Amino acid sequence: MNQIQQNIQELLKRLCAAGRERGIQVAAYHRGELIVNAFAGVADERTGTLVSSDTLFPVFSVTKGLVATVIHQLVESGLLTYETRIAEVWPEFGADGKQAMTIEQMLRHTAGITTLPADTSYEETCNWDAICTTIAGLPAQWEPGTRCEYHGLTYGWILGEVAQRVSGRSFSQLIQENICAPLGIQTMFVGLPEDSVSQVAWLEHPEAEVPENDGTPRVVPPSMQPLFAWMNRIESRHTCMPAGNGLMSAEALARHYAALLPGGIDGVELLPPERVNRATTQISPTLPGLDSSPTFGWGMGYLVGEPGNILGDTKAAFGVGGHGGAIGFADRSREIAVGLTRNLFKADDPALEIVNELRRLVDKS
Repeated sequence: MNQIQQNIQELLKRLCAAGRERGIQVAAYHRGELIVNAFAGVADERTGTLVSSDTLFPVFSVTKGLVATVIHQLVESGLLTYETRIAEVWPEFGADGKQAMTIEQMLRHTAGITTLPADTSYEETCNWDAICTTIAGLPAQWEPGTRCEYHGLTYGWILGEVAQRVSGRSFSQLIQENICAPLGIQTMFVGLPEDSVSQVAWLEHPEAEVPENDGTPRVVPPSMQPLFAWMNRIESRHTCMPAGNGLMSAEALARHYAALLPGGIDGVELLPPERVNRATTQISPTLPGLDSSPTFGWGMGYLVGEPGNILGDTKAAFGVGGHGGAIGFADRSREIAVGLTRNLFKADDPALEIVNELRRLVDKS
């Protein structure tokens, strides 16, 4: 066992023993080599089942990074351009001020369609055609490209529908064929197969609150809240919700990002470096955000690193984090790719502590 693996493994065990984590995985690649594949704790507190390296964890918005990779692959292949208007591919989407929305605007969260109706039902969130019909009929909230607000769920269904229409394949299939198959990944799904026997971590959130349904459109409708409970339902795991219901191991997540670094992994580059460079160019810092807040550092589908960010303190780092503390990213300056998955959602989240320790060990090696 290498020293970095041993140190991270011991750290995870201590965090679980102290009650700061219940079940957790951390994986890291450095210069194409898997240097950490550590795991500890309990995957399912109801049964006492322990975490293994193959346990699948719900990672919520971390899944958006996979969506971005697929879209950039479709652009690379010539099936899309960043300037393609969504309504060109999906004509019904052009209603109510959405005719001009482009692929790039959706990737950068500047498109202008962030919320879903308050009465969106649980059944609708699990029905691809139904939710896409609802979204196609929604009005634009602002002129596309004029402000940045997080497209929490709409991002995935809109880009996913576009991807399906231009490729002729389901989005779940695209993940398996464009990402998993080339890399030999067997523990990554957006829409768990009905016949899967994979172990899925049970999520715990002792501090979760259920918001009152006051009829206001929301980024996450009341029928999906609290999100941890939504993802504990078997129907939610089997549906395909590209913005937020990916199930994967930390090693699979890290492997995906390792294949986005120059040279890739085992001879496989998911995207050429020039495409990754363009995808990680940030939007204008002067673009207004929600309540005049920063624009979240978005590139095209990936967040970009900045001082104090868990991804890294330079723009060479990019990735996406998710509700509950899971995260996946790559850092070109350190030549590392990292995946972190967990199932205990609470305010005392040690993810940054773990990632900083991993960076310190890599820098020291």
